[in-house]
Amino acid sequence: MPLILYGLIIAFFLLLLAIVFALFSENSERIAIFGSLETVLFLVMMPKHDPKKDDQGQKEEKMLISQMEQVLANFLYLKKPKIFQGYPSVALEIASQAGNADIAFYVAVPKYLETMFEKYVQGVYPRAIIEKVSQDYTVFEPQGNTAAAYLKLKENYLFPISTYQKLEKDPLANITNNLSKINKNEGAAIQLIVRPLSGLNVRKKGEKALSSIREGKHIRTAVIEATRHPFFSLLAEIFKGSDIKTKEKQDELQKKEKTIDQVSYDAIQSKIQKQSFETNIRVIASAQSQERAEDILNHLMGSFSQFSISAINSLNPIEVKGSRLKKLIYNFSFRIFNETEKNILNIEELASIYHFPTHFTETPYIKSVKSAVAAPPADLPEQGVNLLGKVVFRGEEKKVYFASKDDRRRHFYIIGQTGTGKSAFLREMIRQDIENGEGVAVIDPHGELIEDTLANIPKNRVDDVVLFEPFDTARPIGLNMLEYDTPEQKDFAVQEMIAIFYKLFPPEIIGPMFEHYMRNAMLALMADKDNPGTLVEIPKMFTDPTFLQTRLEKVSDPVVRNFWVKEWAQTTGSTRSDMLGYVVSKVGRFIENEMMRNIIGQGHSGYDLSDIMDKGKIFLANLSKGLTGEVNSSLLGLILVSKMQMAAMKRAKLSESERKDFYLYIDEFQNFTTDSIATILSEARKYKLNLTLAHQYIPQLTDQIKNAVVGNVGSIGAFRIGAEDAEYLEKQFEPVFSRFDLVNLDNFNLVVKMMLRNKTSTPFRMETYVPKKGREEIVEAIKKISKLKYGKPKAIVEEDIFQRSFIQTPIAQTPPPVNLK
Repeated sequence: MPLILYGLIIAFFLLLLAIVFALFSENSERIAIFGSLETVLFLVMMPKHDPKKDDQGQKEEKMLISQMEQVLANFLYLKKPKIFQGYPSVALEIASQAGNADIAFYVAVPKYLETMFEKYVQGVYPRAIIEKVSQDYTVFEPQGNTAAAYLKLKENYLFPISTYQKLEKDPLANITNNLSKINKNEGAAIQLIVRPLSGLNVRKKGEKALSSIREGKHIRTAVIEATRHPFFSLLAEIFKGSDIKTKEKQDELQKKEKTIDQVSYDAIQSKIQKQSFETNIRVIASAQSQERAEDILNHLMGSFSQFSISAINSLNPIEVKGSRLKKLIYNFSFRIFNETEKNILNIEELASIYHFPTHFTETPYIKSVKSAVAAPPADLPEQGVNLLGKVVFRGEEKKVYFASKDDRRRHFYIIGQTGTGKSAFLREMIRQDIENGEGVAVIDPHGELIEDTLANIPKNRVDDVVLFEPFDTARPIGLNMLEYDTPEQKDFAVQEMIAIFYKLFPPEIIGPMFEHYMRNAMLALMADKDNPGTLVEIPKMFTDPTFLQTRLEKVSDPVVRNFWVKEWAQTTGSTRSDMLGYVVSKVGRFIENEMMRNIIGQGHSGYDLSDIMDKGKIFLANLSKGLTGEVNSSLLGLILVSKMQMAAMKRAKLSESERKDFYLYIDEFQNFTTDSIATILSEARKYKLNLTLAHQYIPQLTDQIKNAVVGNVGSIGAFRIGAEDAEYLEKQFEPVFSRFDLVNLDNFNLVVKMMLRNKTSTPFRMETYVPKKGREEIVEAIKKISKLKYGKPKAIVEEDIFQRSFIQTPIAQTPPPVNLK
């Protein structure tokens, strides 16, 4: 009779339970769909390189993986559910989406966790980049076939699976390697839906099982009894003693189980040491054929065999078909937790299956941080003299300005490979300076920067433009290095011209004798300040006695006169011939070139650089190597930079308030600077000549120029550069950025350390703006206006050069005596 009563009571409770479960299931499914729509999807990218790796040795891979446990621990405290609602869940996904071979790591969290999630991750991984995904990805191939499975623990959840702590290699590598082998038009993903345990205390149940085991109970029995639902425990108590066979079996097991299974015991103990989640694990594969989709699925499911512990536990894949497949795809797409697929895994087990890649992860195609990001300086000005770019850091965008003109007077050094956005950055800086009414000079060895600048000249500044295009031979503009205003400028011009020849020719073919002869030739030609000689006339000093006599009439320096009257006059025979060839051959290549002769052969330059600087005009030198010739371009650029320095030093006569800021941009500056660049950088600031120097790679610079530039500029910006350059410049940006960051920058991004309010900022990464498009239709008109103002007709120039230097006199073997009176 009691058994019948017990049966009726049980039947009643089972019926009631079924009704409640049906109502709960219907309600929870609706809530789950709604909850999936209230989630935010993030793409998480990790740096492939740890800058500390080289300095401190390889960090333990297991320690890096364990950091994921810190992130997962935050999800243990998700918002408590209301009645008839499940806990909110988090989706952890590794996916190779259809049409894209990249392997990406995604995390979907409840919307209310959007801000906190970024803090969770970046608190542990400060160099990670977290991007909010506005449009969800898909792994499903259009018109393709899909195969799917979920994984379930083979044994009770108190028995653990193998984790990264026990495995020799990172278990993630096996999973991602299989993902990397799928084709671009295929897709696959591993999805883990995790949520806090709803009222289940794994640790308490585990300790109960361990206690029973210590008391001599069979380990399987102890585990089953400890983890059994309270309702079923009640049933067991009701029927306890009624089933004689069951009691006999238990007694038999008790007799057999006199010793503890230590391996299983320790395994349970390790499992309950860390907090646990309810977890769904799904695997999806999509391909054009069903056979291929299943092949991808099988390989991915095979990755989970590494988590098996013999005789303890494992994850068993359960492939689904038909309506069950549709249901799994539905749950995957909406990220819905499914009770049927539920596992209970602790944090260590979860982190073993899903963690962000480390720098040890060698799988190709993983979406990663190419270059680190860093917080901008706290004192970044909100307004300034130049808008350089923007910093996007952890979802916040800040504009980057130079705080003041004084910061720019400390100069700006920019390096970057071709095609990285360096020229676009220069173009925008130049445009802003010109729009602001500043005096600007641009020296460009390619020509594109000048063309772009011309297209951005405002109407009110067209008359300020001085354009120098050597290859336009119809109206050549003169450029004479031997002009000067003061004795100091005269000495400087001679020294710089000697340095220029050293720059243009191998040192072994120059030497002290060349310097001696060239110096005296130039000083003699410069003796007549009102009618200075030119480089074209240097050969005439050695080959035409009449021309020499004319020039010596203006020479008052006794040392220079002594050289010509005694030393050169007494040089005869082969020695004279050798020296003639030695000296004349260096300048002959320029004299014999008609284009160059008509420029450097004019006695007076077509423009006054001092006037351009003091009046804030716009000087543009298009020294295109393709149109001018590489050596010709270098010579003209070197002369221009030297004359700029002379013009700046001339400002010493002006009071500081009278010196206008003038901005000199030199692209590929290594072609146009001598070792005196250190002097320019140190002296130019007080004369308000503000330099922006750009080039492509470090080996272009001599050691002296390299050290002078890097040691003297206030602001340094590096676009993407090569490995050798990165190794050299790394110390400028440490510890925030490593050489790996410098070689992996995206286009239009640069790492910069800049002068802000006379202090050097911490390094940060900046994205440049797209330069404004100019008006190409005004370019030709500006060119014509400038050339009419500053150039001379070719015929007039050639006639003048002929009259100045090509005097028809036979070359004498021995020059006639010079009248010294």
